[in-house]
Order: sequence, then C-alpha cells, then structure tokens
Amino acid sequence: MDVPLWLALIVVGALGIKLVRPPWWLVAVLLLGGYLLADSLLAPVIDPLAR
Repeated sequence: MDVPLWLALIVVGALGIKLVRPPWWLVAVLLLGGYLLADSLLAPVIDPLAR
C-alpha cells in the first residue's frame, strides 16, 4: 500500500497535536521556520541531513 507523503504528514501531525497538545504558536513557528529554511541558502546544507 503506497501512502502519499503529504497524507502521512497530515495524519502524523494531527495525531501529534491531538495527543501532545503543543501551543498553537509553537506549531505555527515550526511550520513557518521549516518553510523558510527550505527556501533559504541553507537548503543545500540541510538537504543531506533530511534524507
């Protein structure tokens, strides 16, 4: 069974938010920070670590 990555991330994220109950501002900061890092000059440095 092949599950798309985006669907797996949504399910894991929803379960994590439901079970751990982090503050919403922390979730927003992590999402925004990850998005900004992926589009920055540090992306080639982070890419091998993320794989």
